[in-house]
Amino acid sequence: MASSPVSASALSMPADWRDFLALTKPGVMRLVVFTGLCGMLAAPVQTHPVLAFTAILCIAMGAGGAAALNQWYEADLDAKMKRTRERPLPGGRMERQSALHFGVGLSVASVVLMYFAINLLSAAILTASILYYVVIYTVWLKRRTPQNIVIGGAAGAFPPLIGWAAATGQVSLLPVLLFALVFLWTPPHFWALALFVKSDYANAGVPMLPVVAGERTTRTQIGLYTLPMIAAAIAPWALGLTGAIYGVASILLNLVFGALALAVTFRRTGTDDAMKPEKRLFAWSIVYLFLIFGALVADRWLA
Repeated sequence: MASSPVSASALSMPADWRDFLALTKPGVMRLVVFTGLCGMLAAPVQTHPVLAFTAILCIAMGAGGAAALNQWYEADLDAKMKRTRERPLPGGRMERQSALHFGVGLSVASVVLMYFAINLLSAAILTASILYYVVIYTVWLKRRTPQNIVIGGAAGAFPPLIGWAAATGQVSLLPVLLFALVFLWTPPHFWALALFVKSDYANAGVPMLPVVAGERTTRTQIGLYTLPMIAAAIAPWALGLTGAIYGVASILLNLVFGALALAVTFRRTGTDDAMKPEKRLFAWSIVYLFLIFGALVADRWLA
């Protein structure tokens, strides 16, 4: 039986450590690890440094394993998109089975280590986050509905819950609000990206909102989701769960986010539009999440 082109290429150019690292989506993992760490540091108890490192390692491994499984399942879609076609699988540098084994191994190891080294609750939430991203978002939602980002956004919202549960062994209102913040942040963040890479998704047949509902609807949805996101971001201070450092920072950061989101919401594009406001919103949304979670930790440790 003749080998497929990808298999033949993979055999002639075997994957190295950089390809396995790329499978974990390091750029996305940084944000996941950071929000998980902030959830732990914001907890009302201090965690032993060795246990804290272990918990964060488990979050990173789980996120990396889920990302590898996502790329294993979506290799055909990635090959059709300009921004993803050079990933290890569509780029022909790795066999799909290697990605599958790597993803499963990392995911299982992260949960087992979290359970034995930390506690059952954090291991259970970590398991839920991996399964949600791989099964609910990747397998079920992404190819079927333009609401894939809305429902699937929960997958990236779990890390603060995991970090808090690792430190305290329980879940309370503050980490739930942090979950809600990331969940509501995901649609305006990702739809800003989808607006300027719409052709990529259209070519791959992925039903992202700009492809199936058009730009006008997408822009309106960005504005609508920004409002409850801002409410969720300010709620910890308004409810007395955080102090003034977080309160002032959240108000200022959300004023900037709101202004950028409004610019995108009410904008109409022209021919050969460079999509600069959309790119600014996407870039700021990443900085925003780092800063607001950083403010949460500063409030906990400095106030």
